[in-house]
Amino acid sequence: MEDANPTYLLSLPLHAITEVYGEEGLRRRFALEIERFDEADQVRIERALELASRLHRDHRRVREPYLNHLLRVATRIITYYRVRDVDVIVAALLHDAVEDHPEALAGGAPTDPTEAALAVLTRDFGPRVADLVRSVTNPEYDPGRDSDEQYREHIAESLDRHPWARVIKASDFTDNGVGVIHTTGPKVHRAATKYRPLVPILRELVGRADTPLDDDAKRHIADQLDLAERRFAAILGE
Repeated sequence: MEDANPTYLLSLPLHAITEVYGEEGLRRRFALEIERFDEADQVRIERALELASRLHRDHRRVREPYLNHLLRVATRIITYYRVRDVDVIVAALLHDAVEDHPEALAGGAPTDPTEAALAVLTRDFGPRVADLVRSVTNPEYDPGRDSDEQYREHIAESLDRHPWARVIKASDFTDNGVGVIHTTGPKVHRAATKYRPLVPILRELVGRADTPLDDDAKRHIADQLDLAERRFAAILGE
């Protein structure tokens, strides 16, 4: 990190920071981005990052710590979507916490781990953060139906009701979709198969008038969705 002065680090694409500097670089970039928030908001964001770091400590995404994904999702929302809503940034950092680690978040093995984990988020970060995380948390699926089809139905239904959750999902999808070229092995084809049908759904949702982003941010997301779709098509040989 010695060669990465703040101006240079702020100019780099997020996956470039990942490749060159790894988690340390992403943490530094995120710290630079939240310097513009007031002290109380910074403390709240940092508490969410500490919780995400603890919950996902042993969780990896193929070649990298899972926390890298969460840092990119939250940073993208600040940098490219120009969002200053602290609840949204906190929820972005914690968007996979309930889905992936409900028992650890709840502090035990409750009868309903999902609801217990969401109750902890409500207590520690407020009901709006918990509601945003709920909106992007996958439910249990019917084993008798195609899981990818149920995933698409859940995304369309949940995000239809929650405009701010669309913002989190757009960043999450961008990281998974545009970032698919940074994935290796069988997961590449699997990701293209799962995520490609979501592109038109997200494009329509993000483009709605009630999605709380300015036109430049919406155009940026649309361009990223187009890029993801081209990459999926190339992977699938179409």
